[in-house]
Amino acid sequence: MPVEPLSQKEIEDRLAELPGWSLDEGRLTRSYRLGSHFAATAMVAHIAQVQEELNHHSDLTLGYDTVSLSVHTHSAGGAVTAKDLELARRVEDLAPGHGAH
Repeated sequence: MPVEPLSQKEIEDRLAELPGWSLDEGRLTRSYRLGSHFAATAMVAHIAQVQEELNHHSDLTLGYDTVSLSVHTHSAGGAVTAKDLELARRVEDLAPGHGAH
């Protein structure tokens, strides 16, 4: 079943519930800072697990003590969909367990 792009208003309303997430050049983005490189690496592995569960993958970047995500839905022509917001919510839920802020 195809996923439908969300309207700008729907995206803005949903982003209000996801502090730190923003819309940048048509993608949802967020960066986290962690206490160490090991903590950042562990968070990347956890995010990868969630992405596999959802069968929806972001561009995921590991820095020394940072993790950055950028996501949109390719099958919706690169638009933001509910799948992107679900991934963002899941990442936001797991971030505190890794000490991310």
